[in-house]
Amino acid sequence: MMKLGHILIGLLFMQQIMIFDFNPSSRIKSWTVVDDFVMGGRSMGNLKINKEGHAQFYGTVSLDNNGGFSSIRHSFNTIAATNQSKFVLKLKGDGKNYQFRVKDKFYKKYSYIYEFQTNGEWQTIEIPFDVMYASFRGNRLDIPNYNGSQMQEIAFLIANKRNEQFNLIIDSIAIE
Repeated sequence: MMKLGHILIGLLFMQQIMIFDFNPSSRIKSWTVVDDFVMGGRSMGNLKINKEGHAQFYGTVSLDNNGGFSSIRHSFNTIAATNQSKFVLKLKGDGKNYQFRVKDKFYKKYSYIYEFQTNGEWQTIEIPFDVMYASFRGNRLDIPNYNGSQMQEIAFLIANKRNEQFNLIIDSIAIE
């Protein structure tokens, strides 16, 4: 039989930190939409709190003028994640592929990326830190995967190399 002290220590190391829990009173001004306009593209992403109180990231991806992506980003004060090992996303997608991204320091040009498929239903996506690879402008970098020691920015991105409408509903983003 396990002693109570061992159980409490186990719970301490599994502590969840909520990065963003969307609700009807969420202030989403700390989130920024970044589309391919920075490269001359014509994609158009939007972010709002829907009537159920979830974040809704929606819009159109266009390949015109060398475009092809839309994203939302959230920068924050440094979160030390030394007792956590994964992101936990609660969301509902439209059956399309998305990327979840993290930066350990917001000023770095590259992000650590994890690609996931949505299925049209509510999902809990668990992303171990160590499977997130470094990438810059679509090119995988030859540096170690994300170690999770700290973070300052998270993002969602859609870039499936086709013209398409998209709709991603996000309930919460946490680390465990």
